[in-house]
Amino acid sequence: MPVYYTYLLSSLPMLHFGAKPPFSYEKFIQTCSEFVPGEDIAMLKALAMRQDEQAGPGQATLKKWHDFEAALGNELVKLRAGRKKLDPSTYLRCDGTVIDSRINHIAMNAYKNTSPLEAEKVLDQGRWQMYDEFSAGHYFDIDALIVYGLKLLLLIRWEKIRTSDKVKLLEALLRESEPIEKG
Repeated sequence: MPVYYTYLLSSLPMLHFGAKPPFSYEKFIQTCSEFVPGEDIAMLKALAMRQDEQAGPGQATLKKWHDFEAALGNELVKLRAGRKKLDPSTYLRCDGTVIDSRINHIAMNAYKNTSPLEAEKVLDQGRWQMYDEFSAGHYFDIDALIVYGLKLLLLIRWEKIRTSDKVKLLEALLRESEPIEKG
């Protein structure tokens, strides 16, 4: 019998792509810990460490997430390998067996973008839309919590990008790319 977290999920703030995260992932886990049993908390904690396979084998939403990420990675490999005239089969993850034209569309839109930051944004917007699909029909169960956690992690990632010291990052990149002087 499925467990429902009606009070918990209704009390969490709504998330919108591009918005500031309402709280840290640690705070999310802490809030969930009051209402959610240990094995479900373990799944939520594993999301932050991207340990989706170990978190809950057989858990439907985690499987969809894992398959989607593998398929998206494979599509990006095919596009990049094609540009470099390499055989993509040596770089493909064999566990990406999902065939979905939307995944190809997401990868192609990101690949066409000349700005790496905008390409990442396109990929994450595609992820957000897929997460919405993963949660269809799941309103107050663990699947809804998993999707909430995935979305929160995306918002946290973009908040780090927004608040990073871009000058310091650029200087570090330039130092790394400087030729080594022979002395």
